[in-house]
Amino acid sequence: MLNPQDHLFEIIGANQNPETMGVKEVSQAGILRNLRIKRFPVAAAAVLLLIILGCVFCSLFTGEDPFRMELTHINAAPDRTHIFGTDTLGRDIWSIIWYGGRRSLFIGAFATLISTGIAVIYGSISGLAGRAVDSVMMRFSEILLSIPSLLLIIFVQAVIGQRNVIGISIIIGITGWMSVAKMVRTEVKRIRDSEYVLISKMMGGNLLHVMRKHLAPNFAGTIMFMVVMNIRSAIVSESTLSFLGIGLPVDIITWGSMLSLSDKALLTGSWWIILIPGVFLVVTLLCVTELGNYFRGSKSSLHGNL
Repeated sequence: MLNPQDHLFEIIGANQNPETMGVKEVSQAGILRNLRIKRFPVAAAAVLLLIILGCVFCSLFTGEDPFRMELTHINAAPDRTHIFGTDTLGRDIWSIIWYGGRRSLFIGAFATLISTGIAVIYGSISGLAGRAVDSVMMRFSEILLSIPSLLLIIFVQAVIGQRNVIGISIIIGITGWMSVAKMVRTEVKRIRDSEYVLISKMMGGNLLHVMRKHLAPNFAGTIMFMVVMNIRSAIVSESTLSFLGIGLPVDIITWGSMLSLSDKALLTGSWWIILIPGVFLVVTLLCVTELGNYFRGSKSSLHGNL
């Protein structure tokens, strides 16, 4: 006997039996379902793109010389001449915020490029090596991971002694590869016994060929989340070091070096010297975090549907 209320309900997917659907259809349906749940952060990407474009092409719309110091306009509040005010050195904050952002973003990108390159090579070798070599390499990376990242950066900086943009990028890069390397190693161990990898080795493919043609394309999507978050970590590390006075000097303009003047700004009540660079830094980090979370959700969705 039919229930008169049955027509009020509709069973979604009643005609789509997974047992009768092909693997491709099931995978596509799962991916589309997860993409509806985890939408691309358009607002975060748009704001981040606007900041990047502003930093890259800042010379087109910033009228003041960012390195010019007006001793007669020190700690000047925002007005028509200086819309963001001036800092404790008399520099126009509107100009140096964009030029400083250019260097901060460069440090984040360059340091991430270095750390990702080291992580891919190290993790791939560890994943392809035997048990003894793999164990030694992973213990070494775990020892480095047990040391606080900021303390490790300070130690390496004391050894290298380079206080410039390239030097600080290299220091942050060579101290931030361990987490990505462990993830790469896990992915390599998962796919190293695949048929196409074994056939490539049998046909004479060396380690670099296997890594470039077969391993890297398979774990690129998996480590994308870690790569994006490493950009954020690199920017934060540079800002923290400069804020503590052990990073870049004040004459090298970055968002971190601007925040290093916060002690003098607090003594004089010049809130704009701290607030404006801090807002730009926080907004950039939030946008990068949103993109990282999207890649992590997409990675989990893809793994769940494969």
